[in-house]
Amino acid sequence: MTLTFRAVARHGRGWLPVIGATALIGSGVTLALPTVLGRAVDTAVAGHGYGGWLWLACGLVAAGIVASLAEVFAGTACVAGTTAWLRHGLVRQVVRGGPEGTRDFATGDLVSRVSGNAVDAAQAGPAAVTAVAAVLPPVGSLVLLALIDPWLAAAFFGGVVLVIGVLWVFARRTAQISLAYQETQGRIAARLTESLTGLRTILAAGTAKREEQRILGLLPELHQHGLLTWRVLARSGAQAAIVGPLVLVAVLTVGGLQLVAGRITAGDLFAAGQYAVLGAGLGSLTGVIGEIARARAGIQRAAEVFAVRPVPHGTLPLPVGPGRLTFDQVGVTVGETVLLADLSLEIPGGTTVAVVGPSGAGKSVLAALAARLRDPSTGQVLLDGIPLPAVHRRSLRMAVGCAFERPLLVGTTIGDSISSQAVSTVRTLAAARATHAHDFVSRLPHGYRTPLPMAPMSGGERQRLGLARAWPASRLLVLDDATSSLDTATELQISKTLTEDRHHRTRLIVTHRSATAARADLVIWLDQGRVRAVGPHDTLWDEPSYREVFG
Repeated sequence: MTLTFRAVARHGRGWLPVIGATALIGSGVTLALPTVLGRAVDTAVAGHGYGGWLWLACGLVAAGIVASLAEVFAGTACVAGTTAWLRHGLVRQVVRGGPEGTRDFATGDLVSRVSGNAVDAAQAGPAAVTAVAAVLPPVGSLVLLALIDPWLAAAFFGGVVLVIGVLWVFARRTAQISLAYQETQGRIAARLTESLTGLRTILAAGTAKREEQRILGLLPELHQHGLLTWRVLARSGAQAAIVGPLVLVAVLTVGGLQLVAGRITAGDLFAAGQYAVLGAGLGSLTGVIGEIARARAGIQRAAEVFAVRPVPHGTLPLPVGPGRLTFDQVGVTVGETVLLADLSLEIPGGTTVAVVGPSGAGKSVLAALAARLRDPSTGQVLLDGIPLPAVHRRSLRMAVGCAFERPLLVGTTIGDSISSQAVSTVRTLAAARATHAHDFVSRLPHGYRTPLPMAPMSGGERQRLGLARAWPASRLLVLDDATSSLDTATELQISKTLTEDRHHRTRLIVTHRSATAARADLVIWLDQGRVRAVGPHDTLWDEPSYREVFG
């Protein structure tokens, strides 16, 4: 989806007509009131008939107040609805884009776009309607002044042209500064998120002060952008403040001469003065233009996320099969770096396969391909003969389970972090028991209902919950160093559970432990993105360089 200013503005179409209608009513009241008051002045001078005009003026004022309140309500509702829509879309793009799709975005910057920039972008519709409505009073004033006296319109028009020039310069400068300000905010948020993730390391290294300076080092730049914004606003406001009174003086001067000449009445002069004030009030558009500039900047930053290509999924279900995993001439390249090259493997269904190799050999890349967390640059990966991109999303995620070295636990409670909507409570408990997570969860104050923040856990306990999350997969388990933090006894228990899996699923285990490799049916030995050998651990152990992999 391509996100544009028009697309965002149109999303508020349910409220935009209300905003437009109330704005038109307000503009109509603004334009009618000077004429009505002018007639009241003329009738007051004549000494009769002014009561009706005064009551009409009161009615117009009341209508203007009601319209203003309705406009504020509709504008707030429109912004809230559009913000929610944008945030849903941004989160959907981030999640469906996967690790590869969001690789170019820092975490904190993405949070900034979803939280702050979405609100700015949502102002697009109301701000555009308000801007159009704000132009109507000056234009209407010009027409009504021309009806009163052409010379009044000429004096008014000259001043309005100057105000329009001021606004044009302001709009161009504000758009640039707003984008720079939002980008700097995103960079600060990115640095803060990085620090929060590594806070324990920062404290242990004694670099808290340096990290604080690194995060806040962008504040002068942010301050400079903010200062430029206020300077542009102040300059434009000052220019409009100078031009406005000049317009009023010019109109009143011409009107006074016309009054003396008997060409207009006192009421006409009063109305002309009010219309001159409206024309000078064109400078109040600076606030609306500022909103539009911030909306454009927010939309531009949101559009970069909307441009992320979601991981595509097919519509095919997986056929009945044992979980046979095939890598057909697979290659993975990022820029000029080759992560995997010409990988062709056939992993029999129902087997336990260990993936070993030194750091940077491509083990995690291979695991990500098997779980379809990324797609190969060349070749294809198949599960029971079906290319993974052709499989329906739900079918794939029910068939394939993943566990990682540092699992991220999501949800409100411990139970939430294990289960999903597709998994029953009974299966959740079974998964926890199989991965020995039940041993420590049952000792918590509220068991599986314990809130995650109230459940301090070791790295090994977190890994057990991650394993439990992946356990219900029906056909393939991909474990990317998912038992590295477990103690030897627990790791042995879980390895035994994996190798004796009664569900006969295929198990692909990235590991650095020789004991885990020894219990596997096959070992895939990777080195510099290539398969160096495939075979039983005992056979490969005769190679000195293979033994070096395990230190």
